[in-house]
Amino acid sequence: MAATKLTINNNGSIKIEGDFEIVDRNGNVFGLAGREVVGMCRCGLSKNKPFCDGSHNGNFAHEAVAFDLPPKKI
Repeated sequence: MAATKLTINNNGSIKIEGDFEIVDRNGNVFGLAGREVVGMCRCGLSKNKPFCDGSHNGNFAHEAVAFDLPPKKI
């Protein structure tokens, strides 16, 4: 199985690449029509949620810079 890669784009979507499936809260699988790359909405403005349709352009600002989370609480 190929690794799944998520890329948090500046001012935009989350790009998912690789071998993955996307399910709703009931476990129903979204039909991706063979796509191996999709963009997921982060801004909440997409008319095609949970997928990105570009509605964020000019309406959503977030500079995506990686950082380390604090240690997991036990």
